[in-house]
Amino acid sequence: MSTSGRTYRQLDREERRSIAVARQQGLSIRAIARMLRRSPSTISREIKRNAPGPQYSDHFAQQRCVRRRHQARPQPKLHRQGTLWPQVSTLLHLRWSPQQIAGHLRKSHPDCPAQRVSHETIYNAIYAQPRGELRKELIGCLRMARATRWPRSRGTDRHREVADLLSIHVRPPEVQDRLFPGHWEGDLIKGAHGRSAVGTLVERTTRLLMLVKLPHPHPATAAHVLQAFGDKLAGIAQPMRKTLTYDRGSEMARHAQLTQRTGIRVYFCDPHSPWQRGTNENTNGLVRQYLPKGTDLSGYSQEELDAIADQMNGRPRATLGCFTPLEVYGSWLQRLSQPQDAVQ
Repeated sequence: MSTSGRTYRQLDREERRSIAVARQQGLSIRAIARMLRRSPSTISREIKRNAPGPQYSDHFAQQRCVRRRHQARPQPKLHRQGTLWPQVSTLLHLRWSPQQIAGHLRKSHPDCPAQRVSHETIYNAIYAQPRGELRKELIGCLRMARATRWPRSRGTDRHREVADLLSIHVRPPEVQDRLFPGHWEGDLIKGAHGRSAVGTLVERTTRLLMLVKLPHPHPATAAHVLQAFGDKLAGIAQPMRKTLTYDRGSEMARHAQLTQRTGIRVYFCDPHSPWQRGTNENTNGLVRQYLPKGTDLSGYSQEELDAIADQMNGRPRATLGCFTPLEVYGSWLQRLSQPQDAVQ
């Protein structure tokens, strides 16, 4: 932490894209730093570290950043190339339960923690396998052989897990590439003392923002969120309703009904992974200019929230080539609304 009390935040994909555009326009490092509200040394280090040559590529820089992060993470105990996985896999195929395997390893290696693993870790390793024959084979070794794991507590849902969720890892690649619009990210921003909230919906390609009024007092129930988000999403044109990426908040527990009502498939991020909704997180920061932290959000009407969204959607964005989200969204909507033979 710095002496000013602020913590350092690494550059994200959006900022790298802005750097690439600014460099193509011939802006200096100090000009880029002012635009992004960053230190010039941060921009300078980024360019020197992640530029493959004289030209800075945001795509290449992001790949290098992700690769370094991946390499810095320690391998889990039960990774496929580790020494422990073959033992666990063999015992699973002998129909040993994860509890029996964990107990056996604890007894066989009392003084070697590296050769021991808990039954929870074994379950997680099985269900974390990508979809395919190996995953089916391992789940088939379990006594219940369920495609998805039941919560550890069948009584109260301690972690408020969302049932039958679709992971972000099975989301279509086109969503990540931002080649076509219609893919949204959603979240809630909370008011003073967490007693009020406003929903935010951001379209990934055009950065168009919609704000959604929620009932007071917060927390809103899944039924409230279904009604509020459903009304807002149902009001947009059908070509722009494809997917919604959300965190694992219990307010989205009725996601299947939202899909049935709007046609939008809902995908869920990994736990504690806000960067997987980076566009939404960055936009929430901009929304805070209008709805500061500590504000009672229950006093805002839907009309007032729409006016705030209109102001933000009318501001030019560097990531859009200095066009506004409204302009880009409208252009895409006009293009997608044309008959296919007219487009060709």
